[in-house]
Amino acid sequence: MHDQQTVTSFPTAGNPAPPPQYGTPWAGPSAAPTAVPPAAHPPAANPFAPPAAGSPVPPPPIGPEGPGQVPYGYPGTGWAGAPGAHAYAGWAGGAPLPNNGLGVTAMVLGIISAAGFCLWPVAIVLGVLAVIFGAIGRGRAHRGEATNGGQALAGVICGAVGSALALAFGVILLVT
Repeated sequence: MHDQQTVTSFPTAGNPAPPPQYGTPWAGPSAAPTAVPPAAHPPAANPFAPPAAGSPVPPPPIGPEGPGQVPYGYPGTGWAGAPGAHAYAGWAGGAPLPNNGLGVTAMVLGIISAAGFCLWPVAIVLGVLAVIFGAIGRGRAHRGEATNGGQALAGVICGAVGSALALAFGVILLVT
């Protein structure tokens, strides 16, 4: 049918399976098993096994506080900190993160105001808010508290355009 062996049962302790002989044809179920050559290397010792009786066991670490103590550690935590340090004591930290929320808010509100000017009452309110938030965001960018002065400016421009379009649309609707 085919040239590959078919597994009919699993090997057991009394009937070990011979290793596959690649490159040699299958002799069939009546052929005698070939002898397995002995291992070239003895099996390695288990590195995870406990030490044998009588083998030397290294002593526990000895810190400045005495044997078995965690050096410079915090009681009960198992964490070894710096000498005399407490959690975050004396750590200056990094630079504060930029406060970019108002610039992003101004840009989003301005885009919504300009794109949705046909809902003129909502667009006027969103445009005014975009101009206000954008002006505050630009002030923060000039002071160095924010890094998105361009987004805040886009919010001011889109908010002003959206408010103007909404106002014009509202006037046209009310006059006609």
